[in-house]
Formats: sequence, C-alpha cells, structure tokens
Amino acid sequence: MSDARFEDGAEAPLRLLARDAEDLKVISALVQDAVLTGADLRYNRARRRFSLLLNRFRWEDEGRARASGRRFERVRAVLDFSDVTAVAHQGLARDAETVLSLLSIDYTPAAEPEPGAPAGPGRVVLTFAGDGALALSVECLEVELSDVTRPYLAPSHHAPDHQA
Repeated sequence: MSDARFEDGAEAPLRLLARDAEDLKVISALVQDAVLTGADLRYNRARRRFSLLLNRFRWEDEGRARASGRRFERVRAVLDFSDVTAVAHQGLARDAETVLSLLSIDYTPAAEPEPGAPAGPGRVVLTFAGDGALALSVECLEVELSDVTRPYLAPSHHAPDHQA
C-alpha cells in the first residue's frame, strides 16, 4: 500500500506494532520526549482504545542528522493502545494549554506469558515529566505507533538532552 504523502521519495512514515514487552521497549524509546497536551489524550471506553496524539522527536534520525549537520526533526504521531479496560491518571493536567512530556512506557504482566506467546493481561504505565503518570489496565498488550505527518524541523533546533 502506498502513501501519497511520501511518494516523492521521502522516507516512509514509521509504523510499529508491539505485542510483547520487548517490542514495547522499542516504541518507548522512540516516543521518549514526545510532547502533547492533556487534550491530546483520548479514551474510547466502548472500543476499549486509548490514544495519544503526540509530537515525537525522530530518534531514529538523530545520529544521521548530527553527523551531517542537519537540523533535528519531530513528527506528529498516534500512539494507540488496544483492549484497554481501565485508565487511571495521577498528576496530569487534562487541559489543552498544559504541555506534557512523555518519558517512558512500561508494561507489567498480570501473569508471566508462555514463551513465544503474545503478552496477556497486565498494566501499562506511561510516565511523564513532573511526576505525572497514566496507568492502563489491558486485556492483552497491543500497541501501535504510527507517524501521521511528514517530519518537520524541531522548533528548539536541539536534540533532547538527559544528561545531568
């Protein structure tokens, strides 16, 4: 399937699916330092789906940009969790003005899955800067990260820095 937004030879949009804790670590690394507002969080109880619309730093391009002297990029992306049975939050503003910075995503299974089997019921915790957190109870682990726009120049002109 082709995407008309990227037919001019530009890099195709990123789309990843995680069904186990190891895959989720990859997605967590790619959305580290993503920014969004409380208005960009959506829980559809009827569909058991929790989604975040975020501006993520393109970590997968950081090394090439640094080596070539190019400016760093961000991209709009959707992070979508399926089979969500409950959502709880702590310390998060849910308004459209407060900017949230996503730090990590962790999964804790309710029981250890069989080797090679997809992850089963458990809890997904999204941790934000400033001690905010979202906890998702999931029937099974299924997370999709999809870029939805072309990359754009990072407004700060810098890569996020986690050094003390």
